[in-house]
Amino acid sequence: MYRSVPLRAVVCLSALFPAAVLQAAPDAELQALKQELLELKQRYEAQQKALAVLEQRVRQVEEQPAAPQPKRLVKSPADMKGNSKVATGTGAAPASAGGSSYGQTLVEDSQPAQSVSNLYDEASGFFGGGKFSVETGITYSRYDTRQLILNGFLALDSIFLGNINLDRIKADTWTLDLTGRYNFNNRWQFDLNVPVIYRESTYQSGGGNEGSAGVTSEASVTRDPNIGDVNFGIAYKFLDESVNTPDAVVTLRVKAPTGKDPFGIKLRQVDANSNLFVPDTLPTGNGVWSISPGISLVKTFDPAVLFGSLSYTHNLEESFDDISSTVNQKTPGKVRIGDSIQIGAGIAFALNEKMSMSFSVSDLVQRNSKIKQDGGEWEKVISSDANAGYFNIGMTIAATDSLTIVPNLSIGLTDDAPDFQFSLKLPYYF
Repeated sequence: MYRSVPLRAVVCLSALFPAAVLQAAPDAELQALKQELLELKQRYEAQQKALAVLEQRVRQVEEQPAAPQPKRLVKSPADMKGNSKVATGTGAAPASAGGSSYGQTLVEDSQPAQSVSNLYDEASGFFGGGKFSVETGITYSRYDTRQLILNGFLALDSIFLGNINLDRIKADTWTLDLTGRYNFNNRWQFDLNVPVIYRESTYQSGGGNEGSAGVTSEASVTRDPNIGDVNFGIAYKFLDESVNTPDAVVTLRVKAPTGKDPFGIKLRQVDANSNLFVPDTLPTGNGVWSISPGISLVKTFDPAVLFGSLSYTHNLEESFDDISSTVNQKTPGKVRIGDSIQIGAGIAFALNEKMSMSFSVSDLVQRNSKIKQDGGEWEKVISSDANAGYFNIGMTIAATDSLTIVPNLSIGLTDDAPDFQFSLKLPYYF
């Protein structure tokens, strides 16, 4: 059994063998010090290597651009009602039954990508990204139509006897839209739109009598930039998106006849040898008050967003001092412009944090208009009905936290629609 040695015995042994004890003690202490020094050196070298690796990682991070990682839609913009940059959807998109999607890996994100908020704004027409926003937009529309008019008959099914007229209209329209919006409590929205319109139309007519060359005429009419029909809108978001319900916004727009109306504009013959008649000027409005109720729906299916809209426009009856297009003739009367219905639907994708794309179709169907001279009966205006269908390709680009760039291309699908229409809008949030 081990026993401790008394201190007195150690002292006695030291007195009997002093040299041996003094020599053994320094050797053991020296070895211990060397071992401790070696361990410290090894630790120091390991720390130096760790510091070098950490410093290299810091430099790599500093050299990378400070761009956020792309994110897909996980929550709709209205989930972040306390955020000053929210938009209009609510509720998270349902997870797919099988497997995990890219959006599910970002379920911890507290707010959606900015491109998704911009996408919601354009799809629903409800701009909830701030208390106040202004938007500048410019739109170019191109319309080119030809009409072949035959006045005669076929002889022996091969020879046409009579008059042949080929009429063509080429119209270019530039519209500058200035819009101000005020959002109250992310539930109500009030906006005012003021359009400024520039128009240029070229009219062509050519024909012949029974095979003769005939006369071909061309004339252009230009309308300098002038104000169009100012309109005011109210929107109310009555339904927030959930797993089973979409975002729903109802709107009511009122348009005032502040632009130049088309009634009373005279048609003048280009020259005595021509059958071409052109207007004195071009209108910038339709001349009557109109009311347009509508509804828009937006639903998230990660990573896509589906949207649709439906609106109806009722034009009020209006009286005019002159409704005749005949030169040197003034005919007072009343006008009923045909009501119209417009429907649209599409799909959009958030490509990354800053950009989204959308594809949609829309169609506007308008009924015939009617006119009545004072003391006369209502008469239908021939060919005043229309069916204008469009295929739309849109994009939203978040230039900054406050500025969005929204280009859109509309391709006409029917004869009554413009050949194409391109618009560029720049909404800015305060």
